[in-house]
Amino acid sequence: MNQRGILIVVSGFSGSGKGTLMKELLKRYEQTYALSISATTRNPREGEADGREYFFKSKEEFEKMIAKEELIEYAKYVENYYGTPREYVEQQLEAGKDVILEIEIQGALKVKERFPDTLLLFVTPPTVEELHSRLVGRGTETPEVIASRMARAAEEAEGMDRYDYLIVNDNLDTCVRIMHEIIQGEHRRSSRNEEFIQNMKEALKRNVKGDE
Repeated sequence: MNQRGILIVVSGFSGSGKGTLMKELLKRYEQTYALSISATTRNPREGEADGREYFFKSKEEFEKMIAKEELIEYAKYVENYYGTPREYVEQQLEAGKDVILEIEIQGALKVKERFPDTLLLFVTPPTVEELHSRLVGRGTETPEVIASRMARAAEEAEGMDRYDYLIVNDNLDTCVRIMHEIIQGEHRRSSRNEEFIQNMKEALKRNVKGDE
């Protein structure tokens, strides 16, 4: 049967390695997954293309999308809007692809509220020490920024138990395999196969009546 894709939201602490994990998952299973493309009102950076990194919109266009409920979720950061266009996601799901949204925790819980079938995955390093070490290891952030990211992680940790699955990112290869297995296992959940179950029930009833 042509199976509809699953909407997946991936969140995680800054420094958890979720970006690297997503890239590797999409590289290995290109035909299975689609990464949702966000719409934004910020200007394109050098090398970015409309419809590839982002859908670039004017403030007026974006606010029209909000008014018409064309976004699954949206937020405003530093005077710019960012959001997930519903149409693109729906097209990918209908084509049978599992669509991944990489968004922060508040956005993730909003998506789950509006679309209860959404699968929520939270990526975390194995320890707090490892998280701190990864942030330091980037070599791009000041001690003040690192401290603020750790403080933010402490806030985000309060919502970890609202996710369906926890992905401990200790080894990239293992982590990609586990994430893929979780998502594919979700396709077999009985609540996602109600039509198939109903058809089986009806066919079996007809079969029993035919034997009488």
